[in-house]
Amino acid sequence: MFSSQQQLKMPRKMVVIFGVSNVLWMVFAVSQAFKMEIFPEHRVVAQIGDVISLTCSTTGCESPSFSWRTQIDSPLNGKVRNEGTKSTLTMDPVSFNNEHAYVCTATCASKKLEKGIQVEIYSFPKDPEIHLSGPLELKKPVTVTCLVPDVYPFDRLEINLLKGNDLLKSREFLEPMDRKSLETKSLEATFIPDKEDIGKALVCRAKLNIEEIDFEPKERETTKKLQVYISPKNTVIFVNPYTRLQEGGSVTMTCSSEGLPAPQIFWSKKLDNGNLQLLSGNATLTLIAMRIEDSGIYVCEGVNQVGKDGTEVELIVEEKPFTVEISPGPQVIAQIGDSVVLTCGVTGCESPSFSWRTQIDSPLSGQVKTEGTKSTLTLSPVSFENEHSYLCTVTCGRKKLERRISVDLYSFPRDPEIEMSGLLVSGNPVTVSCEVPNVYPSDGLEIELFKGESLVESKTFLEDMDKKSLETKSLEMTFIPTTEDTGKVLVCLAQLHIGEMEFEPKQRQSTQALYVNVAPRDTAILVSPSSILEEGSAVNMTCSSNGLPAPKILWSRQLNNGHLQPLSENSTLTLTSTKMEDSGIYVCEGINQAGISRKEVELIIQVAPKDIQLIAFPSESVKEGDTVIISCTCGNVPKTWIILKKKAETGDTVLKSRDGAYTIHKVQLEDAGVYECESKNEVGLQLRSLTLDVKAALSSGV
Repeated sequence: MFSSQQQLKMPRKMVVIFGVSNVLWMVFAVSQAFKMEIFPEHRVVAQIGDVISLTCSTTGCESPSFSWRTQIDSPLNGKVRNEGTKSTLTMDPVSFNNEHAYVCTATCASKKLEKGIQVEIYSFPKDPEIHLSGPLELKKPVTVTCLVPDVYPFDRLEINLLKGNDLLKSREFLEPMDRKSLETKSLEATFIPDKEDIGKALVCRAKLNIEEIDFEPKERETTKKLQVYISPKNTVIFVNPYTRLQEGGSVTMTCSSEGLPAPQIFWSKKLDNGNLQLLSGNATLTLIAMRIEDSGIYVCEGVNQVGKDGTEVELIVEEKPFTVEISPGPQVIAQIGDSVVLTCGVTGCESPSFSWRTQIDSPLSGQVKTEGTKSTLTLSPVSFENEHSYLCTVTCGRKKLERRISVDLYSFPRDPEIEMSGLLVSGNPVTVSCEVPNVYPSDGLEIELFKGESLVESKTFLEDMDKKSLETKSLEMTFIPTTEDTGKVLVCLAQLHIGEMEFEPKQRQSTQALYVNVAPRDTAILVSPSSILEEGSAVNMTCSSNGLPAPKILWSRQLNNGHLQPLSENSTLTLTSTKMEDSGIYVCEGINQAGISRKEVELIIQVAPKDIQLIAFPSESVKEGDTVIISCTCGNVPKTWIILKKKAETGDTVLKSRDGAYTIHKVQLEDAGVYECESKNEVGLQLRSLTLDVKAALSSGV
């Protein structure tokens, strides 16, 4: 028998020899005998389902012919392929129909050669399978099955089952086979697991013994690690806080169970028909907002692969009475004009219904808003219509609860207002008014008036109120201020007393600092150097006046019509170069908020007489018996003396004049002469003269 490598080498040798000499090849070919080889030689073992090829080749014949057959003339069950000196029979796939002795016949001319080969088959395709009759439960018998599938021929099979290093069971299958078929063979062993088995392995080892045949694998094995289980036990339940609960409460139940592997916890509730309603797969079961229908028996089971263990607890949910709270309550004090929210809240009832009303069934005069377990009544703005007791009624199922809240009103919005009847002037009575606006209820009002730290007046308003209304109340007090009151403070304190009502502020106050005025007085004028001056001189007139606050000085000049012409607001009035027309009455006024004080001074500006006029009326030449007026006048010079004289050698005669005029009735000749006017004052004098000519009257006989 030649290997495939040997078969490939021979032609190469032949090719080499043939290349050396054709003669040598011809000699060699003639001399070589006709031979035949078959491969594999004699016997081949193939696994069912594989592919095998049988090859028949010849030497010593250029064109051999081949034929294949089984020894019992059954079908080949394969494909034949001839190529030159080689013929191949291929079986794809190998099956029971190929288990024969095959014969290859080669013919070369008259020579014929035959060779046979035995094809044997087997099946050992997979590792054994280990099956357990159930989980390995501590101290409970379990059956292990070691199964070897699709074996042929099974009468050569041996199975060994080991636990760790210990052989549990062994078996050889020596019974005769009545037919060719793939068989699944198994080995069973029963043992009782204990704790020492934890971590060990089951080994199923299968061996197929076919003598004198080389194939792989001849042996297969499977290993399965042992997992020993302990059925759940000692299952207990812990309840927090209690098994008896109030409606709406919560409870947490924790369950534990021992076992291997650790049991999984399942919570269920036992129904009325005895069935269990699964609730949770966690060890802890928390139930919140418990209801009456949540009462019952709760079952905890610890479960693993080998069993379960359960225990139960009974929960009792008792009806919880719901509660109603009203806020802010039971009384709310509200200032008129503010916004008030009354809130009615429920606990212990999921879906309450609400209603609001006044105790006397008057209109609510507010807006109601309900959300879930809360209802609000908003009064905005609060007015006299809202001064009631309000009732909130809550219905939950068949139960009804009612809560009351009283809304009491007040009005005390602003601080008192202090008013004076006039300016505070020392010595002048003044009335102080302390007014508190928009008060309610006014019969709880008290007003006190303090000057400094002394209470000077107080009043309470205890009169009955015939209707609900905002009132403005006041307190009046009259006093005569003095300068000692300056710097003191008037305090008007208003307090609103309303029983035990809590509100802020309960009192208000206003303050006003006192400043007492003193009317101007002791007004005086100092003239320097004098009120009588010569024309062209300078004069200073200084005015002073006492008062509080310090009076303001105002200088004026009195005109001929009596009106005053303002000149200056300085205390000193200065005339630097006086003229005669500066003469007149000058007025100084001291002025403040409390009054006016007035002082006058007459200023006289003196000048020497001038512009003297001496005239005779109707003429300086008159006839005897006429009337003549001799008049002497001087310019506007105050306090000027005018003296009329008649000059004569024997001496001057002073004439009795009136306002500088001298009248001569029925003038005589002796009245003719020189007349002189002398105008003089303290400053100087001036003379004027005229000559009166008197003509004699003509007699009737002339």
